[in-house]
Amino acid sequence: MAAQPTHSPKHVAIVGGGIAGLAAAFNLYEQAASAGLPLTCTLIEAGRDWGGKIVTHRVGDLTIEAGPDSFLSQKPWALELCTKLGLAGRLINTNDHQKKTFVYSRGRLRELPEGLVVIVPTKLGPFLKSGLISWPGIARMGLDLVLPARRTDGDESLASFFSRRLGREAFERVVEPLMAGIYAGDATQISLRATFPRFLDLERKHGSLIRGMLASRPAGSSSGRTMFVTLQDGLVELVRALLARLTAADARLMTQQSVAAMRVRQTSTNHPIGWTYDLTLENGSVISADAVVLATPAFVSSDLVRPLSPIASGLLGAIPFASTVTVSLAYKEGTLGAEVSGFGFVVPRVERCDLLAATWTSLKWPHRAPASQMLVRCYLGGVGREAILQEDDRALVRRVREDLQRMAGVTGEPAYAEVNRWERGMPQYTLGHLDRLDTIQRSLDRYPGLVLAGASYRGIGIPDCIRDGADAATGLIRLFTGGRNQ
Repeated sequence: MAAQPTHSPKHVAIVGGGIAGLAAAFNLYEQAASAGLPLTCTLIEAGRDWGGKIVTHRVGDLTIEAGPDSFLSQKPWALELCTKLGLAGRLINTNDHQKKTFVYSRGRLRELPEGLVVIVPTKLGPFLKSGLISWPGIARMGLDLVLPARRTDGDESLASFFSRRLGREAFERVVEPLMAGIYAGDATQISLRATFPRFLDLERKHGSLIRGMLASRPAGSSSGRTMFVTLQDGLVELVRALLARLTAADARLMTQQSVAAMRVRQTSTNHPIGWTYDLTLENGSVISADAVVLATPAFVSSDLVRPLSPIASGLLGAIPFASTVTVSLAYKEGTLGAEVSGFGFVVPRVERCDLLAATWTSLKWPHRAPASQMLVRCYLGGVGREAILQEDDRALVRRVREDLQRMAGVTGEPAYAEVNRWERGMPQYTLGHLDRLDTIQRSLDRYPGLVLAGASYRGIGIPDCIRDGADAATGLIRLFTGGRNQ
């Protein structure tokens, strides 16, 4: 019997060491092992550290998240990855005794009332008591039950959709501030299809958001998790666990290395890939790979794909990004006012304040600060409000303290302050986003070993990025095996 030919390992280069790139590498090794496919990965990160926007700082007994502080448990991909990495026992829920959330509206903090499912009210009664919405605004919200569904196709902005269904006041006072806390964007430009397609489906199926949410309301979490979860020592635990697995798999991990250019060479007309990808680093060295995952922001990927597809490059470069800043403050316990309760509050754009949102971090999460201190995290910037990032750290802390005093009666002197800036850190899914992604994909179809992944495309949250990295890996393994990894 003739010996079977020995195949050299497939080599995948992953550009970008954020959570999407790390998840792509982890899944490549996992799926390749299941398929019996020899494979190696090289991860290339321009920064000093891995994890992208997942940055946890330990300051004395304080655990401070410079970027995201949690992830959504209703999207399963982050929970599943934590289980695979042995981190399930490290996950913590939000504090069940402090689960109220507030909106700063018309001069004071007002509790988001019972019956608010995601952002759609299913009980109008509690809104009457909250003072968030006027009586005419309440009546207008109720019209959602009788207004016909929109039948025309085409994209619609978040502002248009929720104003149409619930009225302008409900949009401005409730929906917009909650959206700004997620996307830091302009709701008149953000695509409903790209961000919350579920609401569009509910309108089409039930003719009403309120009826749709009542019909689809879950009975409770089967995972035993609250809506948001985090890890005991911060989200950096997830990054460290991924790096440990990749190191054990002998992945090549390169930090402080930028890819200056990408070129392709046709290697075979009969091979399912047919291309070799050459990545030229800024130091002049070249890394050749059978496939490439660009897990970089769209504006970085735009430059790299320009020699391959000017169309894709132009559309990638046109995806806008917002800049934001987080300001974390630590106060001595007992120095904050009675208004400090619950998880925190959001601020509607119509209030014309610097502050987008504030989280009472050590009330929301156990173990983020010792009992003698209270940790607060504030969020500023976003589309139309990015000029504030030009101010120095001291000025930003002063602005935040002024807003906290006016809104929540916080007059104490913080014992510690930390400012973290995220220039062009938040991709904006503007109107027509999904159509543009389809055009980008068609423009790059000629290069089946080239995959785009990350927050720029189909979800900005940690679970979304993990799923995107996993999907990138699945597609490449299928390509390498001729579709055998089903």
